[in-house]
Amino acid sequence: MSHREFNEILESEHKTSVSSAGIDLEEKTRSASFFQEDSIIKLYRSKIKGVEILGIEEALNEYPQARKYFGSNFKLLNKEYPEDTQGGYYIRVEKNTIVDLPIQACLFLKTSRFKQKVHNIVIVEEGARAYIITGCASSKSANDGFHLGISEFFVKKGGYLNFTMVHSWKEDTSVRPMTTVLVEENATFVSNYICLKPVKDIVMYPTAILEGNDSKVSFNSLILSHPGSFQDIGSRAILKGENTQAEIISRGVSLGGKIIARAHLKAENKNIKAHLECRGLILSEKGTIFAIPEMESDFRDVDMSHEAAIGKINKDEIEYLCSRGFSQEEAQAIIVRGFMDVEMLGLPNALKKEIEELEDKNLKGSF
Repeated sequence: MSHREFNEILESEHKTSVSSAGIDLEEKTRSASFFQEDSIIKLYRSKIKGVEILGIEEALNEYPQARKYFGSNFKLLNKEYPEDTQGGYYIRVEKNTIVDLPIQACLFLKTSRFKQKVHNIVIVEEGARAYIITGCASSKSANDGFHLGISEFFVKKGGYLNFTMVHSWKEDTSVRPMTTVLVEENATFVSNYICLKPVKDIVMYPTAILEGNDSKVSFNSLILSHPGSFQDIGSRAILKGENTQAEIISRGVSLGGKIIARAHLKAENKNIKAHLECRGLILSEKGTIFAIPEMESDFRDVDMSHEAAIGKINKDEIEYLCSRGFSQEEAQAIIVRGFMDVEMLGLPNALKKEIEELEDKNLKGSF
């Protein structure tokens, strides 16, 4: 792959769409980058030693170990997955490698009615630590688009991966992510999902298997549901190892769209600690939020809990902010901004600031 820049491969009219998904086009704040447009991989490169990043087909051809991982998480779950994919990324962070700057990957829909189907593999080796931000976006001309993203994560013993996915689609895009995660002993996987733009429909239910003792997983989601959008967003954690921990936290705001917030915690060993939490705000009577929490255990020595709350913005808060000179729309945006707290995503300060700015920009035009 030649060392081309985003400026060379990305038409100017598409730069705003790609940036809106959290992609740094200058790459100054990133350690590695990957970019796929429709089915064509147009850029990938790593700027640091210890991080491999390339297209999945090339990885399967060059690295025998990549073939070992491909599809293996789905086999563990006895679950089928579509095999007619084209493209996707392969990322491997080598043993004991600490990656301070995030790795970024962008899957971009450019062509009208195109069906993008990718298969991604991410491996964080023993003792390694990394942050990944994936931005998925569509161009203004990508009408009636479809995106299928199959992703398999492997976090090895003592490893840490914080994976943030930002969706910036169009109101006529259908999206079907399929994600499985395998977490080994004393390893941690954090998943952050952010969707603030209109979309036709998204159905996703990522599943993490905490196979190793003392492993941890955290699923966090921030969802803004616009009129006409349908977002069925769930997360599942299967706690197989002893002393494992899981947390699923969801924040959803409906401006008229429908949100289904699912969560499933399954304890398959003792000394499990797990919590799920769903909070929702409905700002339009046309909006709907369902919260569906599930917990199951065959063991007594577990500590599992859940809480859920759905409501509306307090009228007094709106009036207070309006008395301070804000318009009603600005007051709503401020309250929603505080409700969708980026702090819970566990990001380093620089990346947290980026996500906060992204959130501000998207919320500003939503009220």
